[in-house]
Amino acid sequence: MPAVELQPPIVLAADWRDILALTKPRVMSLVVFTALCGLLAAPVMPPLVIGFTAILCIALGAGACGALNQWYEADIDAKMRRTAKRPLPDGRMDRQTALHFGVGLGAFSVLLMGVAANWLAAALLAVSILFYIIVYTMWLKPRTAQNIVIGGAAGAFPPLIGWVAATGHVASLPLLLFAIIFLWTPPHFWALSLFIRSDYANAGIPMLPVIAGPTSTRRQIVLFSLPMAAAAVAPWPLGLTGAIYGLSALAFSLAFVALTIPVLTNRATEPAGMAPEKRLFGFSVLYLFALFGVLVVDRWLV
Repeated sequence: MPAVELQPPIVLAADWRDILALTKPRVMSLVVFTALCGLLAAPVMPPLVIGFTAILCIALGAGACGALNQWYEADIDAKMRRTAKRPLPDGRMDRQTALHFGVGLGAFSVLLMGVAANWLAAALLAVSILFYIIVYTMWLKPRTAQNIVIGGAAGAFPPLIGWVAATGHVASLPLLLFAIIFLWTPPHFWALSLFIRSDYANAGIPMLPVIAGPTSTRRQIVLFSLPMAAAAVAPWPLGLTGAIYGLSALAFSLAFVALTIPVLTNRATEPAGMAPEKRLFGFSVLYLFALFGVLVVDRWLV
């Protein structure tokens, strides 16, 4: 009987929408917004073209992270309903293309940031990209349930980079902005992972709800929301912002913490419909947009 020659899987031609999907534009929008707020909150404003270029570089760096994440996790994405239709698992693009695109985009963003703004901002951008890909995606995510706690630092860099692009140095306020996002990431992401827990379990990813269960995860959401709220309000008593930001941050943070209480008391194994976890996840995105938006308003009016 003649041997059957195995054919490589067919890869359909990708179009511009697949290239865009590699960059995770929804995630990028929050990255760009917080970076822009960090730049606008700085005490000095760079020339318009330099400021625009700096934000563009941060967006390109975020896009590189998205592409390299999808390159590395293509097999995992294929096992999850939420990600199975991405360009790589759906067969619309090959992994080598995603790898080359991500590496090229990341290198270009760092070099352009150094030339257009300053090399400290470029170094922070490079660290954020490498941290996300190597430390979070390759090392932490497949190995520990605390992946998002440590890995959350990758998403906390943008406002710090925006500030440094404008000023050339690090200061207390951007470090607090870093801390806010760092502490916000676990409750935000755990709320999401609670209602897609089965997806992570099927893919073999040790997210906290998979390893520790829903009850422990809900408790951790509340515990992380408290220092997050404290960090969000802290710039006001420290004299780094005015009352517009301080009172708004207090109100937003109290609302965030209040939404964690129904999450804590929820006993459903598989959240459905408008479960408390989904409400918290939706509000957490609005929370960060509102918090950083009012920070810029406060800095410009005070």
